[in-house]
Amino acid sequence: MSQDTTEVTRVVNLYIDGAGNGNADQLNEAFHKSARWFGSLDGVDYDMDKEGFVAFMVESPGNPSSAKIVDIQIDGTAATATVKEEGFWGGLSFTDFFQLSILDGRWQITCKTFAHTGGQHA
Repeated sequence: MSQDTTEVTRVVNLYIDGAGNGNADQLNEAFHKSARWFGSLDGVDYDMDKEGFVAFMVESPGNPSSAKIVDIQIDGTAATATVKEEGFWGGLSFTDFFQLSILDGRWQITCKTFAHTGGQHA
């Protein structure tokens, strides 16, 4: 595994652990200060900045789910990562698409777009 792949994996795992456990420090380390979060759940469209997303996850952690990185693509200083989550908030499933860039000398998530792929939100 290349050093870049190792580092992208580490950053995405910061998201997985931080979102699952409501850990602001992990989420703040993973996401760039100008990162955005997009998706739709139960007819509600989400468009949040980093501050809003971190506060949302700290208030409503997803509980440790069976999240798994299923794909990473890297080209120079840009990367994409795909994560499948099962059991988020108890019974929801998501596919997350992350965009990452090397900014300020390190890999950071610049955007997360999610698709709700199963289950009902309580």
